[in-house]
Amino acid sequence: MSSSVAAVLRAVETPLFWLGALTASWLSVCAVYRLLSGIRVWVLGNGRLVSPTALGKWAVVTGATDGIGKAYAEQLARRGFAIVLISRSQEKLDEVSKEIASKCGVETKTISADFSSVDIYSRIEAGLAGLEVGVLVNNVGTSYTYPEFFLNIPNLEQFIDSMVNINITSVCQMTRLVLPRMVERKKGAILNISSASGMYPVPLLTVYSATKAFVDFFSQGLQTEYRSKGIIIQSVLPFFVTTKLSKIRRPTLDVPSPERYVAAELSTVGLQTQTNGYLPHAVMGWVTTALLPARILNSYVMGVGLSQRARFLKKQKQG
Repeated sequence: MSSSVAAVLRAVETPLFWLGALTASWLSVCAVYRLLSGIRVWVLGNGRLVSPTALGKWAVVTGATDGIGKAYAEQLARRGFAIVLISRSQEKLDEVSKEIASKCGVETKTISADFSSVDIYSRIEAGLAGLEVGVLVNNVGTSYTYPEFFLNIPNLEQFIDSMVNINITSVCQMTRLVLPRMVERKKGAILNISSASGMYPVPLLTVYSATKAFVDFFSQGLQTEYRSKGIIIQSVLPFFVTTKLSKIRRPTLDVPSPERYVAAELSTVGLQTQTNGYLPHAVMGWVTTALLPARILNSYVMGVGLSQRARFLKKQKQG
């Protein structure tokens, strides 16, 4: 019996050796490729790709008066783009418009629109008529006031309509308005701001998470459709950034300011069709999706959400 086993081992020894060698070689090639890709994205960047010369004169930013949207408007203006600011408050729009024009010396235009409504797009289309739009940043978004079970969300029917209109319909409709002229000119970039919450289900923020997953899938599908036509469509999935939406005020290495985040993200345009936009966030994205089983990740996120929910309801009760 032992001689039979030895014979079998001798027979498979050479194939196993070459299988191991090929596996090690493949893993080494993958590691080197990832390293070089990382250097290309996070160190070298995309050069002057995001510029009016390469893409078109105007950049359109929705949700442009605060946080990430305002940072995009400012960063794109510094790169020489004329800026169309779209948001709900005309007062805030005028303030940001004057600030960008004085700082960057570029032309600006404002369009007041409440994206929770669906009757706004003909007016937006009229406002964009005749403009050579090189960049569209679909940034406008809304989230929960606090983590909550689906059926316990206050004014649930209105909540659903508002979140779908703001987070999903706006992306589709704004893309519909801008993409045809980009295709005609065979150049342009559409940056759809999703969220890391769209990378996996987030219990107690379920509707928000699902809308952001839609933005991610929509972006990836459109990029495949329109890449050959010279259009860049990118899904941007940030983790926490210091914005009103996140309710975090103090920036850290893993929670950057909007300005720091957007400056890093713009260097990935044209290099990554799906990006976390910021190196620490890219590391966090890899860890959460590649190393943590979905069941464990969902349970952890659920526990965090329950803690946040309890703190909010306690403060609300005391106040």
